[in-house]
Amino acid sequence: MISKIIAEDLITKVSKAINKVDKIAIVVHVGPDGDAMGSSLALWHYLMTIEKEPVVIVPTAFASFLNWMPGSEQVLVYESNKEKADAIFASTELIFALDFNTASRMAMMKDAVINSPAPKIMVDHHLHPDDFAKITISYPEISSTSELIFRLICRMGDFSKINLACADCIYTGMMTDTGGFTYNSNKQEIYTIISELIKIGVDKDDIYRKVFNTYSADRLRLMGFCLYEKMKVYPQYRAALITLSSKELQKFNFTNGDAEGFVNIPLSIAGVDFSVFMREDTDKIKISLRSQGTFPANKVSTDLFNGGGHLNAAGGESYLSLAETVSKFEEALPNYKDFLEV
Repeated sequence: MISKIIAEDLITKVSKAINKVDKIAIVVHVGPDGDAMGSSLALWHYLMTIEKEPVVIVPTAFASFLNWMPGSEQVLVYESNKEKADAIFASTELIFALDFNTASRMAMMKDAVINSPAPKIMVDHHLHPDDFAKITISYPEISSTSELIFRLICRMGDFSKINLACADCIYTGMMTDTGGFTYNSNKQEIYTIISELIKIGVDKDDIYRKVFNTYSADRLRLMGFCLYEKMKVYPQYRAALITLSSKELQKFNFTNGDAEGFVNIPLSIAGVDFSVFMREDTDKIKISLRSQGTFPANKVSTDLFNGGGHLNAAGGESYLSLAETVSKFEEALPNYKDFLEV
């Protein structure tokens, strides 16, 4: 039995909003990850089964290890299809905003979405949601937006409309947003949902291989370089840091998604409870933070890097140089010593 976490009035509002329209756009955050793609494609498949006209629009391209996902070939990338996407936003009747809590996370797509006359429905699991949506479904205690999409579909009475393609996408989002169920995943109902997805036909072992075991040789060499040359451990703070400059990324023919999971690796070191990964992007430093136990990765992200997230998994960004960002992090580490488990 799965508890009814989403409020009944929200279920009713979403169901009515869907039923009275045909054209529906689904949008996610910049640099879409497994949960963004999983939740958006799962919703896309569901809407297709009830004979709507959905389209998934992402600000920037998603990682190649997600190309196998059913329906991914139909996704419209705003960065390279702006004119077409803008026309869709201007004419669509409803917009679902998935897996982000603030409009700025849509980056260059933000204005087109916000200015669209279509009502917006946010479905997300991050703290402190903005109020740009007409309907907001926000439950930070849920480990992934994909899980929320599963719950939403079921509560609308349409569990039977979850086909295998939809189930594959839900499982992928749940798996990737918990690091293969290694954090934020200690609630019984997660595994009840997984059981239901397997009954539909999901091959969880095959999905794991497709997501985590299809990287390039360059990616493995980059990982080795990170661990041998670029990882710094701070034993007194039970912390570790990995940094990569744009020059270093180019050396290993970096493509989007190649650094996925790097931030988790130092947590396998005895005595390390907090790990940070920084890499240079075109105009900023992208930052991922992971922790275990009670150390608040999201607090560090919010305090230092204009970000946020969950207790054990968070993200942020810096507009300082990489060296300055590292210095800022190192200078702040003593402030978080009281949160460390000893």
